[in-house]
Amino acid sequence: MANIHDYHILNKKSERYAKLLSDNVGVEFSISNEERRRLGFYIFTLEQICNDSDISNIVDCVIDTRFNELIYGERYNDSGVDAVYVNNERREVKLFNFKFRNSFNPNKSQSLNDNFISTKFLNLVLSDDKEKFNAFPDKIKDKLYLLSDILIRPQDEWRVELFQVSNEAKEVIETTDELKDLARMYAIKVKAIALDTISEFMSIRPDTIDAKLILSSDSVMSYSEDTNASAKSFIARMPCSEILRITSDIEEHRESLQSIDSEKLSEGYLDFGVLFDNVRGLVKNSKYNRNIASTLKNEPKKFFMYNNGITLIAEDIKAKPLAGNKSVKIELYNIQIVNGGQTVRTIHDFNKEDKDHLENYLYDAEVLVRMFMPDSEIDEAHKIAEFTNSQNPIKAVNLKSLASEQINIEKFLEEHGIAYARKAGDTGSQDEIEYRYTIGMETFGKILKARFGQPDKATSSVKGIFEEQYEDLFVRDFDLSEAPRLVELYFETIKRYKELGLKGNQLKYYYIQYFDKLGVDWSLDELIQYLEGFLENHSLLPDLGDVKTLGSSTFKNDIYEDLKARLS
Repeated sequence: MANIHDYHILNKKSERYAKLLSDNVGVEFSISNEERRRLGFYIFTLEQICNDSDISNIVDCVIDTRFNELIYGERYNDSGVDAVYVNNERREVKLFNFKFRNSFNPNKSQSLNDNFISTKFLNLVLSDDKEKFNAFPDKIKDKLYLLSDILIRPQDEWRVELFQVSNEAKEVIETTDELKDLARMYAIKVKAIALDTISEFMSIRPDTIDAKLILSSDSVMSYSEDTNASAKSFIARMPCSEILRITSDIEEHRESLQSIDSEKLSEGYLDFGVLFDNVRGLVKNSKYNRNIASTLKNEPKKFFMYNNGITLIAEDIKAKPLAGNKSVKIELYNIQIVNGGQTVRTIHDFNKEDKDHLENYLYDAEVLVRMFMPDSEIDEAHKIAEFTNSQNPIKAVNLKSLASEQINIEKFLEEHGIAYARKAGDTGSQDEIEYRYTIGMETFGKILKARFGQPDKATSSVKGIFEEQYEDLFVRDFDLSEAPRLVELYFETIKRYKELGLKGNQLKYYYIQYFDKLGVDWSLDELIQYLEGFLENHSLLPDLGDVKTLGSSTFKNDIYEDLKARLS
């Protein structure tokens, strides 16, 4: 259950995201702390729920009246929906209604009425009279036309969800027929997200998490690559009650080797610090989670056979046979679960669902647990995380988040006052530091792709950046010492576009990086004015518009030839 501590952590997180937002739109906010938190809250929760760490995409999807008034000085009616996120690749539409409270009330839950505010927008989308769309500014009008095509004349099956998001303590408690009618009327799913859920995906860098356990000798198998290897690993058949204990947020439970009363053991919940290095983010209400819970309840003794198991890494693992050789004492130092996070979450949720579940099911259910002590010198931790997750669809950028070169970038940028967010929700390793900039790993990859000679394709395939192009961009052709300057140039470009009163976009910012890589020795203002002039006079522009022109190989080749002629 969310508490005042979670509320304060979220406020701190929201303040950092407000700074991130300010950097990415080139605007210094002269607003109250409460308003800053509100703006940051929008960006943080959208990033998490949409699983998109590109801030420019997130900003573009927000149509909230107050948000756009504060950012762009434009005030217009949002008709009850605050953000519209469309993912064409996954055929998903996510609609959002936000509520941000400036104080915490542990007994306060969301109001059912907040969902019905959004019906005005949905009715507008489903209207036969599209002329009404033209009364709205471009940012809303474009989304109305897009949603109209998706909902009225769909060519494919789309998943449409309406999220009610707030920082209140509890999610909406009314599960009445009214909500079901709303979902049925518009053929959408309605979901509530409040602080109780948000606290689960706040990425806080954890303190070291240790645990001790005793297992029967016949349930443990040791493994090492050769007889001289210093790193020992273990594969074990472990009761789910032990998973509950060694990942508990109650340290006393994790460290205890004595039997713990089931009522006391049930009091703890998952310490999310053990999932910090898990490449898979929070998946709320997943069908796989439901299947795991169903197996626990209906066939607990077969759980071991039906579940893929859990993989954890530890900084150190000590194993000692106990007298009689019937049992093994295992001590784990600095645990991170790198695969099986959904299983661990579901075990804890299943326990919380009913106080009798521990006694009736979790003591009987067992799960396969692989415990590895990676050799830090050869980047084994990253390889274990990547390879044990690669069977399932996880974003390529997440699979690379633990790579040694990414960690090195993070450490080096931090020395220059820049936070490098390897994972969504991360805003720096130390909350007390006021970072000059925060840049996501995905955005940094796009910068490198532009500098690699593909500014026109920088935004088109993030997957390619972190798969087939990864070695070229981040390893072979990468100069770590240049990283701080590239980040500074990126944010200075955004800011300068705003100061010059010019309309910027991501492709324009990446073209500036491309010019810099080519060695064009002009001031930033001169680079911007040159790009704008060339874009305005290019023959493709009248037909395609700015973004499509910048994204065409013809334009990229033409501007390269023009620059080459000017500089020769």
